[in-house]
Amino acid sequence: MIEIAIAEDFATAGVSVTLGCIQARVAVDKGSATLGQALRLEAELRVESLDDAPVSEVPAIAAARRAFKALGKDPSRYRVSAEALMRRLAQSKALYRINTVVDTNNLISLHTGLSAGTYRVEALAPPLVLRKGGAGETYEAIGRGPFNLEGLPVLADAQGPFGSPTSDSERSMITLDAEAVLMVLYAFGNGPGLTRALEFAADCLTSYCHAREVETALITARGSG
Repeated sequence: MIEIAIAEDFATAGVSVTLGCIQARVAVDKGSATLGQALRLEAELRVESLDDAPVSEVPAIAAARRAFKALGKDPSRYRVSAEALMRRLAQSKALYRINTVVDTNNLISLHTGLSAGTYRVEALAPPLVLRKGGAGETYEAIGRGPFNLEGLPVLADAQGPFGSPTSDSERSMITLDAEAVLMVLYAFGNGPGLTRALEFAADCLTSYCHAREVETALITARGSG
């Protein structure tokens, strides 16, 4: 399994972070009726839960927003992907459907409240590290064009940044010809339940993306603040 290091940037800012990682070989399809039904049901449950509290108060999202502030990034301008996904539902907008891996990624985010990124292994050049984006760093984000990475938590490999909890890059995005994926669940703070979330994610990849040779890992770095 590809290893991911966590830079000292987070401990210095007093931010605790845990990555739930899954690597697997998959078969990517354009869509799945079974997955579509699971997404609809999960979306309905999430919308019902948002009647009791706003999206920003979902525990995993609130923790991510605090982490962004500690790193010097405005979480209302650079929303984590899970928050953006739930806000879309709260506004009665339909979820985008891309392919079975991306749709499964969204299902996992809705269920867990965690931002998740799924990356094409063939596009990655180890070693990998989660670090704070530097001044002037950008990449071509999926559907967004040049994306300012300064101050954001970013995943980078030997070629540079390729992913973040907010928006991922075109370089590592999942296409129909992808054969192996690395999924990362981003958990900030000290909230429990990531082991269970990782198990759920692995089950979803197996059920909807025909995942095999599945490997999982938890990587934690505790903030000093």
